[in-house]
Amino acid sequence: MRQTELHLSEDDRATIDAVRSKGLHHSREVNRAHMLACLDAGVPEAQILAVLGVGRTALWRTRAAYLQGGVALAVFDVERPGRPLQYDTDVEARVTALACSAAPSGRKRWTLAQLEAAARREPGLATLSRETVRRMLKKTISSPGAG
Repeated sequence: MRQTELHLSEDDRATIDAVRSKGLHHSREVNRAHMLACLDAGVPEAQILAVLGVGRTALWRTRAAYLQGGVALAVFDVERPGRPLQYDTDVEARVTALACSAAPSGRKRWTLAQLEAAARREPGLATLSRETVRRMLKKTISSPGAG
């Protein structure tokens, strides 16, 4: 197997040693730091693959990422954007407050359908669905109308 040399700067070596020795890091990040440290020390690729239990592609990608963008790109996971929140915490607070208020007249407690209807009457909450109300209340660990 062809061995490509990799030489870390002192700052990069210190960062990698910190990831390897202390702090809370994902196992993927620690493995990548180990890979870079081994490549810097001249350990053969076959031995790195056998000891760390990673695939050849992972080693190649880690090396390429380091050469392209340094330690930050090679070791740490890039933050993924995900889907933006449709409703902010203010909306969740309003729905929770509504669920904690007195139940409609003639009822002992709120139902999700009643909460949905009441929330839709509030300004700015016309698009709220029953499932969204349920998920919001589940996050707050509240029971509609109980208590």
